[in-house]
Formats: sequence, C-alpha cells, structure tokens
Amino acid sequence: MHQTFDAALELNLLQANQDGADHNRAHFDQWGITCFNVMSSPGAGKTALLEATLSKLHPEFKIAVIEGDMTTELDADRLRRCGVPVIAINTGRSCHLDSKMVAGGIHQLAQATDPNTFDLVFVENVGNLVCPAEFEVGEHAKVALLSVTEGEDKPLKYPVMFREADCLLLTKIDLAPYVDVDLAAIEANIRQINPQVSVIPISAKTDEGMETWLNWVRSYLARRQP
Repeated sequence: MHQTFDAALELNLLQANQDGADHNRAHFDQWGITCFNVMSSPGAGKTALLEATLSKLHPEFKIAVIEGDMTTELDADRLRRCGVPVIAINTGRSCHLDSKMVAGGIHQLAQATDPNTFDLVFVENVGNLVCPAEFEVGEHAKVALLSVTEGEDKPLKYPVMFREADCLLLTKIDLAPYVDVDLAAIEANIRQINPQVSVIPISAKTDEGMETWLNWVRSYLARRQP
C-alpha cells in the first residue's frame, strides 16, 4: 500500500509540474520566445558556455537568462556582465528547477522589461544529471552538456538526461588530450541512448565547435519562425 501511494504521489507531482510547464510554454509562445533548458552535472561548463554564447549571439538576438542555483548568485552575476537580463532563482535544497520556480522567473522578466521583444531565453538548470531531465520547465528544447572529464560511462549510468536531450554538447574538448578518455566511446554510448541527438564537441575556452553550436541555435530559432 505504501509503495502504491508513493507511486501515485509521484505521478501527481509530475503531472502538476507538467501542467505548469505547459503554462510557461504558452507564455513563451505568446511572446514569440524560444526557450532552451540547459542541463548538466556540476562543473560541466554551463555558465562558461552561456558566457561564450551570449558574447557571440547578442545583439544578433535579444536574449535573457533564468539562472538556477541552490544558494548563490555567482553564476548569475557572471552572466549579467554579458549585458543581458538575468533572473536568479535560488532553489534551496532542491536539486533542480521546476515549472513553478521558472514561472516566477518569467513573471519577474515580464515585470522588468517587455517580453515581446525577446527572441530567446536560456534556463540554466541546477547542476545535476538526474532530476532536471525529469521536470520540464516550459522549454522548447533540452540542451545537455557532458564534459570530457566526466568519463565515457555517464550516458549509460544516467540515461534519462541523454535520452531527453535535443542537443548534446561534449564540453571541455580542449582537455581531451590530457585525460584518459575515448571520445568515440563517449559518442557511441550517447547514441546508444539517443540515436538522433545532435552531438557537438565544443570548447568555450578555445572556441572549437562554437560556430557549430551557434548555427544549431540559429537553425532552431529559424524553424520556429511563423
């Protein structure tokens, strides 16, 4: 009985979150905004990627960031220096953003500026390879990062994140010569979980792969144009 109750409670929580995500997405669609949910383990390079991305795509597109962190605004402050609006959300003990938290960020953004003028919102999720992939926040696409320093087995050990990803960025590729990692094995394991995902090796430090990533973003935005 206890097990059945827990399963039912989990389903109810996920459904409530999904309803909220659908509501958030409706707001984005109304404003003509595309939203990307950026997810990875801690330290895989989400903030560095966004810094490099914002420096190259802004002001080609008008962009805002909803930044999730458990306790600080350190990453939010880094991104504010890129000259874009950043809404910081502290999750406390929660290991992921959910649709209700992001709804609060959306309302803050709408109060601070005219959301109809934006093209793109990045949601930088809390660093975690499990929970963020299970809780939609209203995104149109999920972007997952995997650092070459994390090893080859992560897609197999944490399949939900990689199965749900629309784009997989293999980050810190500049470190590959210095760590014991088989890049072909990493990609093979990724494609075992998600054969269709776009895999882009990238380095925010050296710019390797950045243009491929930026073109993926541009192409996605173009497909959403009416």
